[in-house]
Amino acid sequence: LTNTTTEVLMRSLTTFAPRWVRAAIATTTAVALVGSALVERPATACPFCSAAQLTLSEELKQNDATVICKLVVRPPEQSADAPPEASQCTFEVVEALKGEDVLARQPGAKKPYQIKILYFGEQPIGTTFLAFGIDPANLAWGTPTVLSPRAVEYVRRLPKLPESGPGRLEFFQDYFEDADSLLASDAYDEFAKAPYTDLVGLKAKMPREKLIGWIKDPNVSTSRRRLYLCMLSVCGQADDVALLEGLIRNEDRQVRTALDAMIGSYLSLKGPEGMTLVENLFLKNAEAEYTDTYSAIMALRFIGQETTAISRERLIEGMRHMLSRPKLADLIIPDLTRWQDWLVMPRLVELFKNSDEESSWVRVPVINYLRACPLPEAKKHLEELAKIDPDAVRRASMFFPQAAPADGSQPAAGAAPAAATPPASAVPAAPAGS
Repeated sequence: LTNTTTEVLMRSLTTFAPRWVRAAIATTTAVALVGSALVERPATACPFCSAAQLTLSEELKQNDATVICKLVVRPPEQSADAPPEASQCTFEVVEALKGEDVLARQPGAKKPYQIKILYFGEQPIGTTFLAFGIDPANLAWGTPTVLSPRAVEYVRRLPKLPESGPGRLEFFQDYFEDADSLLASDAYDEFAKAPYTDLVGLKAKMPREKLIGWIKDPNVSTSRRRLYLCMLSVCGQADDVALLEGLIRNEDRQVRTALDAMIGSYLSLKGPEGMTLVENLFLKNAEAEYTDTYSAIMALRFIGQETTAISRERLIEGMRHMLSRPKLADLIIPDLTRWQDWLVMPRLVELFKNSDEESSWVRVPVINYLRACPLPEAKKHLEELAKIDPDAVRRASMFFPQAAPADGSQPAAGAAPAAATPPASAVPAAPAGS
């Protein structure tokens, strides 16, 4: 397929399908792009969050016409052999948010504009909807979305918002946990896709008390709780540390959900003194569950890439504890590579040599570490390990053709482990955690 054909197909799918189907398409696309997550990119407002679907603003931009309309005519029940057009409902356009000129050019167009949409829902006549259309020459309309009166006012304001920045997020945060699920979901997705710098810029206007209430609420979804914890890491106060520590120590998994963002918020507010708790519970502790350990690693990545709360040296010290847990050591070797911790080279070489069936996952990350390391002994170790497991070397070269440090730098030979503060705009993309 050509790029143009693919674009048309994707636009058709994301326009005509119901919102839950469009959400599934967005999720599948994200999974297909996991490989690109190995390259650092500007962070989203919540590095622990994943947007569920296209935002309403994104849908408005990608379609040729967007209208608020009301259902005026529902056709009688049709026979099985009737053409699809016979089952189309008639909608009257109340307001064109985009593409009124396109509507005016449609055959037989006259105000108030009427459009035909294949709709099988059971909403009564007079119900208000949001509808998107593509193809200016002959508008084709996707499945419409029901709008409450509050949602009508919400979508009317979308085209007037700033394209980006804290001012845009300030509008959406007023709809967190809104009674209208469409608005609550769209507000979350806007934050999940916004730059992290915008979140930091919103600090003074964040509703701290509400955030704490939602974090404590067991009925709040895990994904949204992650967002609220990430926001608390920006606007939180010293008084909030005790709350976060209590949640982290709680053994009830329902209480401790969104642990990655919870630890990230705790470390952001507590600073270096918070590392001991995280190390003892999740990094040094061989009995810690995999999901908890992974959440702690994700949090350390967040702190190292997004904040100056804890130095790189102290974070590396914490990461190194995982080298004493060979079965999980592969989780942090890319971080040590990215942060140019060349002092652990002898330990990694030994991990490679001593790995068994349960810890063989470390081999490819170790090879990539050595490929990225500028020290002369790294090349010697590569040659040595290639004789032990040439397949691991081939796999590393196949899946990771370039093994330069993820920050894009080319360290000079003999460079010491990097401990400088990272740019606030770079964070490795990551799975959602536990």
